[in-house]
Amino acid sequence: MGPTSSLFGGVLARGAVAAAVADDAWLTAMLQVEAALAEAQAFTGLLDQAAADAIGAACARPESFDAAELGRAAAESGNPVVPLVQALRRAVPDHAEAVHRGATSQDILDTAGMLVAARALRPLLGDLRACADLTARLAREHRDTAMIGRTLLQQAVPTTFGLKAAGWLGGLDAARRRLDQVRAERLAVQFGGAAGTLAPFGDAGPDLVEGLATVLGLREPALPWHTERTRIADLAGALGSAAGAVAKVARDLTLLAQNEVDEVSDSSPGGSSAMPHKRNPIAAVCALGCAASAPGLVANLLAAMAHEHERAAGSWHAEWRPLRDLLVSTGSAAAWLRSALERLVVHPDVMRANLSRSGLTGDLTATGLLVDRALHDFGTKR
Repeated sequence: MGPTSSLFGGVLARGAVAAAVADDAWLTAMLQVEAALAEAQAFTGLLDQAAADAIGAACARPESFDAAELGRAAAESGNPVVPLVQALRRAVPDHAEAVHRGATSQDILDTAGMLVAARALRPLLGDLRACADLTARLAREHRDTAMIGRTLLQQAVPTTFGLKAAGWLGGLDAARRRLDQVRAERLAVQFGGAAGTLAPFGDAGPDLVEGLATVLGLREPALPWHTERTRIADLAGALGSAAGAVAKVARDLTLLAQNEVDEVSDSSPGGSSAMPHKRNPIAAVCALGCAASAPGLVANLLAAMAHEHERAAGSWHAEWRPLRDLLVSTGSAAAWLRSALERLVVHPDVMRANLSRSGLTGDLTATGLLVDRALHDFGTKR
């Protein structure tokens, strides 16, 4: 049962990323690639414009194709592109030979995956930006709010809540910028034909790839990347780092919200089926739960990088589920953390009382300067 199932969807599929990677989103993306391929071939003189127009019109109606049926039929060929191409050819009988011309299934599915990822990253990046803004506000507002610092989960020396929030900000903003860089630079068209040679197109092959990239708004790769999977690895690594940055903040929030600490709380706490007195920091808890899936999914994608020769036997297929689940898990974690920070109630009086009870003192002049530096750095890099 995946994270997008209806029973667990309210917790494990928070935010807009789950919808962006759902079956209908993949179907739409695959059709857009087929339409763009026909358009690019017509532009380069490789295909009649009437054929490209007919294919484009059919691809513009994803509701005409049954994603569930395509999924069932995919078992016959090992991927959903083969039955999709068959259905698309039936939809344009006068131009059936022009559909999917010169392409291989992996060209379509990999490129569709890049489109899906690019679209899913928009709400994810939006939530990360919002989280960074919220932690920046906390750092600014609590620049001088003294509290006890903790190392190895034990009281250490005095610090400020502003400095703690500035640390959260640094991690979140770095993760956001890395993910934004991957989105801008590493999400590329995949097109090479049967063995990555562009053989059916001769000298026009490179121009066709350029046109396809232009139509779809993706990067143009120097070479087909059927079995060179560092683009997937870069995306996975950036998503994993983002999940880790989110988890760091969520972990601190759950610890600070413990009854024995009580330095922060959730303004809309979750309840308990057995203990009515509980006031759980549920948004932070769910952020942690979603983020916890990311490392294993990243590992799955890295383990699948060893593709054989020009086309892989199984390693390509092994990427599909963990990539979609990783986008959902990281996106859900970021959405939950945004909720946690929006609902966060800070208790400076409790922080001061806990610090006073520790009996520890220290000069906090430098902490304010560190917060100022972090906020300045954040402002210049936005």
